[in-house]
Amino acid sequence: MKTRILITGLAFASAISFGQKKEIKKAEKAIKSNEYTEALTYLSEAEPMLGSVDNDVKAQYYAAKGEALLGSGVSDYTKLKGAAEAFNKALEMNPKMDAQLAGPIQNLRAALINGAVKDQNAGQYQMATDKLYTSYLVSKDPSDLYYAASNAVNGKDYDAALKYYQMALDSGYTGETEEFVATNKETGEVEAFESENIRNIAIKSGQYIKPEKRVTESRKGEILRNMTLIYIEKGDNEKAMELMKDARAESPNDIYLMRADADMSYKMGNVARYNELMGKIVASDPENPEIYFNLGVGSAEIGNKEEAIKYYEKALELNPEYEAALINIAVLKLSGEDALVEEMNSLGNSRADNQKYDELKQQRKDIYTDALPYLERALKLKPDSQEVVRTLMNIYGQLADDAKYKEMKAKLEALEKQG
Repeated sequence: MKTRILITGLAFASAISFGQKKEIKKAEKAIKSNEYTEALTYLSEAEPMLGSVDNDVKAQYYAAKGEALLGSGVSDYTKLKGAAEAFNKALEMNPKMDAQLAGPIQNLRAALINGAVKDQNAGQYQMATDKLYTSYLVSKDPSDLYYAASNAVNGKDYDAALKYYQMALDSGYTGETEEFVATNKETGEVEAFESENIRNIAIKSGQYIKPEKRVTESRKGEILRNMTLIYIEKGDNEKAMELMKDARAESPNDIYLMRADADMSYKMGNVARYNELMGKIVASDPENPEIYFNLGVGSAEIGNKEEAIKYYEKALELNPEYEAALINIAVLKLSGEDALVEEMNSLGNSRADNQKYDELKQQRKDIYTDALPYLERALKLKPDSQEVVRTLMNIYGQLADDAKYKEMKAKLEALEKQG
């Protein structure tokens, strides 16, 4: 009698397994027809009996679930996250499915990253961070962690930023990539290509010359710099100094780490060390405008506005056509406008207030006049920059230069029509 019960039980388990496989097959067929909602229905019917089947069938189930969720929710983060979890479970149950799932995982990553870019542009940094971290969970590409941390910094979620930066460092990530480049004969600019083969085809076309291979700049210094500044922001100066000490010991001549150390010293009020390190950075390559530009960026970020302008001016001295330096100087010079406008708006109607208003108005005009030449030079270098044209239009309007205002207005409208 016991034997009969056992045989019956085995037959029942076999029937469950067969029924499950049947529902999964139906789901897979629906996925091939892009009927993702139908596929999810079949899978939901199979799910209650999932515990009774072997890992291969479970892997098949989770693979189908991942594809169905991905297909039905390209712009739905909840479904994309569910797809990531399903794909990971499928690979956990059957690692041999990696080739089969390579395409769907690549599509999932593309959907997550494209969504993160849109969120980032819209200022939705938390959502961008979550999507990029989810992308990392399926791609295992530490660059996703780097960008997730960057968005966390923008969203002021410093704990998440530290976590993802540390994970990126622990994985050995530096951000360095090999690029195949060539010089455009018409523009003189060095351009990167997707592969060596595509670069070689471009060379054969005659439009490009000087084929080269280069390695992009390491991001390790930037990561460590950001981490130290976050620890300082959190009031953990001891952790910041410990981190920088270890980093500098590992790479004592790394210019980017040296700059991070300088920024940290400035934040902590150690101006003597800041100046010492800045001197070493400049001495490392005194004729390189990129060095001065990057020092300008760092000085601006820590609030040393005048020092930043000096570095940008030095970069321009070495390279008069350094458009980014021109724009950054203009931005710094215009940065004092908001405080002036706020003070002007706070004044009353007394004689003293009216006199103060006129003084502030003149100061505002001086700011515009001071920034104007840099923006005009930048526009000559890049005539299709909508942001520069728009800023110039607004400045000319404030300075009552009607002719140039109308010229910039017409130019802006033409650029916007071009898309």
